[in-house]
Amino acid sequence: MIQLLGFRLLQAVMVAVVVGALTFMLMTLLPGDAAYRIAAGRYGYDMVNGAAADAVRAELSLDQPVIWRFLAWIKDLLSFDLGTSLVSGTPVTAVVLHELGSSVRLAIGAVILSFLIGPPLGIFAGLRPGGLLDRGLLILSTATRAIPHFVLGVILVFVFSVSLAILPSAGHGTWAHTVLPSLTLALGLAAVSSRVARDATVKVASSPFYAFGRLKGLRAVKVFTRHGLRNIGVPVVTYLGVQLVYLIEGVVVVETLFAWPGIGHGLVHAIVQRDLPMVQGAALAMGLMFVVLNTCVDLANHLIDPRRSEA
Repeated sequence: MIQLLGFRLLQAVMVAVVVGALTFMLMTLLPGDAAYRIAAGRYGYDMVNGAAADAVRAELSLDQPVIWRFLAWIKDLLSFDLGTSLVSGTPVTAVVLHELGSSVRLAIGAVILSFLIGPPLGIFAGLRPGGLLDRGLLILSTATRAIPHFVLGVILVFVFSVSLAILPSAGHGTWAHTVLPSLTLALGLAAVSSRVARDATVKVASSPFYAFGRLKGLRAVKVFTRHGLRNIGVPVVTYLGVQLVYLIEGVVVVETLFAWPGIGHGLVHAIVQRDLPMVQGAALAMGLMFVVLNTCVDLANHLIDPRRSEA
């Protein structure tokens, strides 16, 4: 366990350096005048001219060599200071923590919904492989996984907001605003988790230890809950760790589509405004969130794996 946590800590440090370097390089290579974009973010595009852009360039020392600006960011990062927004002047840490809280709430809702939808359907299909539910679930999960986030989100808005008028189409503030963006993310996760749970159920149900439990005279429900459920849970939870990339990538699109004030929505605006500290802070938060969630998955597997409890 200590070795696992130490490895994840080292991974977090590497993610911080690599994400910071790549973000800095890509933002520097973007075409256009960064000073003009920053001035537009401050004063509005109608109020920007060459003089305003030159003033911003001089104020922020954007004419300095790129390497010196990157080393200054690394120095601030070592002191746990992400700097201030080039547009608003607000500390990046405060903005990122606020946006990250909204994104985490959205991600937790998506994970909970995906576990309520995907694994139960997969388990029922796996208990009767080749049945009607199994074949129908294969078609449904394949089609759902193939639909991009923004298309799936638009479909949900059309059904629940436009046609049925029971949920808000965008915004935030109440639990109802969380449903559609969380469901958009959850359906993609559930589409694959249902197949993982189905395959794991088929494998466990055909295993010798499962058959031995039935031979001992245990009821089917007791055999499943005592010997099957935890063995099925390990690959499902492991799958979640692999699919966290899908979740984090989807956050950017879904938050922008539903005007959700999370880290993905903030990242898009920061890129448009060339607000480099905000872009680096948001990208760093998303990278570290990936490491933290993977660590939680590893710990969960450590707890539910029946082979460890038997040892």
